[in-house]
Amino acid sequence: MQETHNRLIAGIHKYFKEAGFEKAVIGVSGGVDSAICLKLATEVLGKENVTAVLMPEKGVSNEENSQHAKALCQFLEVETFVLPINKYLTDLLTLPWKPSNLAQINIKARIRMILLYSLANTRNALVIGTSNKTELMIGYGTKHGDLAADIEFIGSLFKTEVFELAEHIGLPQEFITKKPSAELYSGQTDEEELGMSYKDLDNILKQLEKGLSKEDLITKGINPHAVHKVVRLMEINKHKLSPAPIV
Repeated sequence: MQETHNRLIAGIHKYFKEAGFEKAVIGVSGGVDSAICLKLATEVLGKENVTAVLMPEKGVSNEENSQHAKALCQFLEVETFVLPINKYLTDLLTLPWKPSNLAQINIKARIRMILLYSLANTRNALVIGTSNKTELMIGYGTKHGDLAADIEFIGSLFKTEVFELAEHIGLPQEFITKKPSAELYSGQTDEEELGMSYKDLDNILKQLEKGLSKEDLITKGINPHAVHKVVRLMEINKHKLSPAPIV
């Protein structure tokens, strides 16, 4: 993992230098992805050039996650804002139409990104994305929400590799052992929503990336339902990472 760590540091440094930016803004949730990205940002830019924003939803976000996020920010000595998003959500519930459940879930991610870009524009900073390769390949995120960013630090790492890097750089165990969750609704966990573990998901994605077909994976004994589900997610969500088509 040291080689991976070095590659990420070099790539981040190069991007900021070429883009002409010295500051970064990042949303920190208490999960392993944002924790790693925050640590990498301080290593490259210095703690004085990184601002963390915690954006819990009161009544939904796990208080333990918020405490973990605050503790990490304090340990890394970065400027931190805590902005509960409830009041912004309340205003959007008065729309002349009733947002669907999916719309309300996605609104949360988009509100958080609006706040991050407001701060980034104010500070002449870049917004750090915290999506990993597993999420990006299957489009597991909100378009113009958590998938919107100026640079993705760990977008080349599968989720299982993210955990390995977390161990390597010495992140506290609470970030590594907790069940990953986007906390978009109460009790939500990523693996339960996806219907498979990140280990199994990454295994499928890695083999598809090598050029194997659905049929090849099924022949090798991998659960057909899981294979078809992953391929379908990749197909229906690929638009999330592409610019809007111009007619």
